[in-house]
Amino acid sequence: MSNWNKIFKPIVVLCAICIVITGALAATNAATYPVILEATIKAQNEARNELLPEAEGAFSKVDGIKIDNVSDVYAADNGTGWVITSNAKGYGGTITVMSAFTPDGKIKQIKVTEAQETPGFGSKVTATPSYWERYMDQDASQALVLNQDIDAESGATISSKALLRAMNSAIEAYNAIP
Repeated sequence: MSNWNKIFKPIVVLCAICIVITGALAATNAATYPVILEATIKAQNEARNELLPEAEGAFSKVDGIKIDNVSDVYAADNGTGWVITSNAKGYGGTITVMSAFTPDGKIKQIKVTEAQETPGFGSKVTATPSYWERYMDQDASQALVLNQDIDAESGATISSKALLRAMNSAIEAYNAIP
């Protein structure tokens, strides 16, 4: 048997398979990316409108705020507040939270938009609006402290700390708004 059949032929076949599969994945990505992007933007707009309905759906992106773990800052065009998107590493992955702030320096409300926390434990923090209510009406002039300003959820301390870190990043961004 020649070296071609033993060594080179399997290498060429595997490379050809890899090229075909890579092309198929690239084509699938090119076809689905615009749809996924549109759905993501729509979900983010709906979340902003839910958090700050007084804005009547009119928001403008605020540029120039560079805070770790903060991805977006939006201001209501009518001056009723801001919505800030931030994230932090939780137990099961990244927790992404949108938070609404009022012009008088209070947290209006929050919503966890993405999380992969453990069902039954970390999800008590990330999927329970009654836990999010603990953040409502908190003063946004300084960072919040766990078990002082916000009580941790029993059995979900890591997720509670992650949500608090994300919120403290949002508070830092809020205080950096000109």
